[in-house]
Amino acid sequence: MRLKIAKLPGDGIGPEVVDQAVKVVDAVCARFGHEVSYTYGYVGACAIDRFGDAYPAETHALCMESDAVLFGAVGDPKYDNDPTAKVRPEQGLLAIRKQLGLYANLRPVETFKSLVDKSPLKTELVDGADFLCIRELTGGMYFGEKGRKDNGNTAYDTNIYSRAEVERILKLAFEYAGRRRKHLTVVDKANVLESSRLWRQIAQEMEPAYPDIQVDYMFVDNAAMQLIRWPKFFDVLVTENTFGDILTDEASCISGSMGLLASASVGEHTSLFEPIHGSYPQAAGKNIANPVAAILSAAMMFEYAFGLMDEGKAIREAVAASLEAGVTTEDLGGSYSTSAVGDWIASKI
Repeated sequence: MRLKIAKLPGDGIGPEVVDQAVKVVDAVCARFGHEVSYTYGYVGACAIDRFGDAYPAETHALCMESDAVLFGAVGDPKYDNDPTAKVRPEQGLLAIRKQLGLYANLRPVETFKSLVDKSPLKTELVDGADFLCIRELTGGMYFGEKGRKDNGNTAYDTNIYSRAEVERILKLAFEYAGRRRKHLTVVDKANVLESSRLWRQIAQEMEPAYPDIQVDYMFVDNAAMQLIRWPKFFDVLVTENTFGDILTDEASCISGSMGLLASASVGEHTSLFEPIHGSYPQAAGKNIANPVAAILSAAMMFEYAFGLMDEGKAIREAVAASLEAGVTTEDLGGSYSTSAVGDWIASKI
């Protein structure tokens, strides 16, 4: 198969971890006989510096022409520390999601036997945890009307959802639950928010069409507690944009490091695959960042974008072997560099 991949490393540690993912993709393609090509694009702070735009038209064009997008991270302290900045790196990520129609973010949370002791939670709580977070990605407060009034002293952000937006993400969630353990948890704040009441109403209307799926409803504050109290309760968890952003980062502690969690963003056009950890500017250029999340994002790319399950499995097995062998970066107590971990996993494949 010929694979055309848009490579968008972005900012901070993004270029370092994406480089390791590319090593692994190349190794998989060599092993399984695929042809792969990459096209580089700018996004985030590096794009602002070069084009004055966090997601320039040139980058969007190459994404639309590609089969998949391998994404690093966006963010830079010089923008984080400037509340008056008109253009911010994170606007690039919001723009790519909106313009590519990537309405669903899929974040699997799983544990590795060799790392259960690295989780801040007790081993008996996390050992065997395996669930999928599905976050709506192009609606809600992040994209609703926002602004300031009263001479800038009052700020507002509008959390808005349409029936069509809610139905399509819930349909996806029901379908994924059907492929897993047939348990779906819908997370909202329906006791307070009108938008959440719409989510719950539509989910209840859709339930009869999926009689084999066990559905339960959970307020977001309770879900935040249950993720820590008993993570093995969850199979598929679906929620709106803001809640999903917070809960999926919380869930990262279950596996032991945010550097282990991959994600896929899927929807109307080219799917995007990225680690969830962000740009981590303090580690940029030091060759110490954990590349496993980016490498596992590449595994998701083979599986979700190309339907190449054996190729994804080969990556997962090599990652598990590296963790078992103690080939880890400092966040997991190891002494290996970012590039050394990438080399080891690619060599294993």
